[in-house]
Amino acid sequence: MKPIWIVDDDQSIRFVLEKALLREDLPTRSFTNTREVLAALEAAADDEMQGPQVLVSDIRMPGGSGLDLLDKIKAKHPGLPVIIMTAFSDLDSAVSAFQGGAFEYLPKPFDLPRAVELIRRAVDESQREEVSEERMAAAPEMLGQAPAMQDVFRAIGRLSQSNVTVLITGESGSGKELVARALHKHSPRANGPFVAINTAAIPKDLLESELFGHERGAFTGAQTMRRGRFEQAEGGTLFLDEIGDMPFDLQTRLLRVLSDGHFYRVGGHNSVKANVRVIAATHQDLEQRVKIGGFREDLFHRLNVIRLRLPALRERGEDVPALTRHFLQQSAKQLGVEPKRISDAALAQLATFSFPGNVRQLENICHWLTVMAPAQLIEAKDLPPEVMAGSAAAVAAPGAAAAATAEREAVAAPSAAAAVASASASAAPSAPAAGAAPVGSASWEAGLEQEAQSLLAAGRNDVWDVLSRRFESRLILTALANTRGRRIEAAQKLGIGRNTITRKIQELGLE
Repeated sequence: MKPIWIVDDDQSIRFVLEKALLREDLPTRSFTNTREVLAALEAAADDEMQGPQVLVSDIRMPGGSGLDLLDKIKAKHPGLPVIIMTAFSDLDSAVSAFQGGAFEYLPKPFDLPRAVELIRRAVDESQREEVSEERMAAAPEMLGQAPAMQDVFRAIGRLSQSNVTVLITGESGSGKELVARALHKHSPRANGPFVAINTAAIPKDLLESELFGHERGAFTGAQTMRRGRFEQAEGGTLFLDEIGDMPFDLQTRLLRVLSDGHFYRVGGHNSVKANVRVIAATHQDLEQRVKIGGFREDLFHRLNVIRLRLPALRERGEDVPALTRHFLQQSAKQLGVEPKRISDAALAQLATFSFPGNVRQLENICHWLTVMAPAQLIEAKDLPPEVMAGSAAAVAAPGAAAAATAEREAVAAPSAAAAVASASASAAPSAPAAGAAPVGSASWEAGLEQEAQSLLAAGRNDVWDVLSRRFESRLILTALANTRGRRIEAAQKLGIGRNTITRKIQELGLE
């Protein structure tokens, strides 16, 4: 194992830590100032095994501060855990240390066993991250070890040299567009464009023009000729998401394109040839839609040449840890912050959640954790309220799991989606997060009633306290996400005093 590097101008601190770590069979290397550390890191650049496993640094030393050292190390070695020590236990130092990406903050004088335990935890995280980074470096565009996902990967491989039409089915948020992109990437059309359109997100009056384009003067406002998605995808792949929601009259036009490869722009008289592979996706039961007359049977058979079913995330629980680490890395990159790590206990807690919003909901939770988790290491207590509530309900009343899921889906938009909305306001628009749709007051009240009934049926005698805490926690966390952590502003939006929100945060364990 690589050594623990200790940086402190106080010889007694170095001596005590060296002896304590050696008793734990942890090798050490000590430095008296930041210049020595940077020189040693430069010398070890060509031999990774000569670098540190963990770096423990004082915050105030002659010749350079520990925070400056932290900045320089994180720029070149972002995965290296750095523990900051200081005798100046002030808020500014703690905030600066965490903002700089420190693993943990250790005020002096410290309890030696606690310091050793903290360093041991940093070592474990460092080794886990090294394995994770190796996996991430070799990770494909889709992740999944579950048998159901392996079946999907095998199907993508078999279809890699084919241009056949594919229908992808699965619940909302399960990753249908990712599969479509993978099919395109590994197809003979990979050098052509991949064009996606959500047929449920575009008004009926505009969808025909979006798909097939229009000629100048075809309707009021058509000032110029416009190419539709079929023409934009020429030589490539057109992905039609939520095909089950396509208006019936447009289904006829789509069937004609799939049948003879030609279409007309809106208001046009000249046939346009379409050299496009179509991949469609839906979360609906198309056979049932055909039975009730909502979907053309002949179009269904045209689309249903090869069908791929994507499993829900609850059916592939073994993939949750890898997906979580991937999304935490992805979120940190998008937000321009240091990636956070997640403890085994937190992962175990996540694994008990049913994820009604599937992979998209897990991605949103990771965004929320990147913004809201207080430390670099995410513990179980840092998970968002809907995860904690879902897990608690599953343990307290296993028979009420369905009611708990209904409540989670019914209560207003999850704090995860709120955190993403606030933290990613400048990001490109994307599909709505799972659970983020507006919900009427009656639906969340019904969910609350169901949850209360399930807890009462389980013989609980603390229902008021449990549900009140969950309600207040959700309100406060959502408001804080909306205000990017500004408590006074969050209190104003909630209509409570700043002392009240501070007291509630402490009482509810939301620090």
